[in-house]
Amino acid sequence: MDNEVAARRAAQGWSQVELAERLGVSRQTVISIERGRFDPSLPLAFRLAAAFECRIEDLFRPDLS
Repeated sequence: MDNEVAARRAAQGWSQVELAERLGVSRQTVISIERGRFDPSLPLAFRLAAAFECRIEDLFRPDLS
């Protein structure tokens, strides 16, 4: 799954640690999501969308390759 998490985090000026704290997850989880190695659970996807004030669909899209 492709995502916009790293770009949106950078646009907010947040570090990976700060985003992790806002979400209640580890920094390693944020890294794994940003690199596309880990697809978040639905509750975590909702927390990400809320943190960035957008819809889940604005953050994640299927990798169709």
